[in-house]
Order: sequence, then C-alpha cells, then structure tokens
Amino acid sequence: MKQETRQGLVQIYTGNGKGKSTAAFGLALRAAGCGMHTAIVQFMKKGEWYGEISAFARLPEVAVYSFGSDKFLKKGTP
Repeated sequence: MKQETRQGLVQIYTGNGKGKSTAAFGLALRAAGCGMHTAIVQFMKKGEWYGEISAFARLPEVAVYSFGSDKFLKKGTP
C-alpha cells in the first residue's frame, strides 16, 4: 500500500570513503519506484560521463544536480 508523504525530507551524506553516492542513488531509485520525486545535489563531482548520472537522466522522477570540477581532484588541492 502506497503511503502518501505530506512533507519533504532532506538527507545529507558526508564523510570520507565510499558509499555516499550509492546510498543517495539507491534511496532515490526506491522512491522513484514508489512514484515519488527526488532531487540529488552532488558537490565535488561533475560530469555526464558518470554512469549514475546518465542512468538517472532516463528517470523523470529523479533530478540530479552536480557541481564542481569535471576532472579528478587530488586530496589537499583546490
């Protein structure tokens, strides 16, 4: 049974290591499967060549906004 959401939720994933994008995209995929709309905002990661970006471009329920450099950044350099 689909439960109707009356209030939007914000989740923030931070920290070192892997898993932040995976968690966010996984939750967005589950929400889209239930007919909900989501937005993902990424910082420090930009480029349409990422697989997750091109995959979610085909899913109208999920909007992805990416900000940052489209090149690999070395830790400790701006």
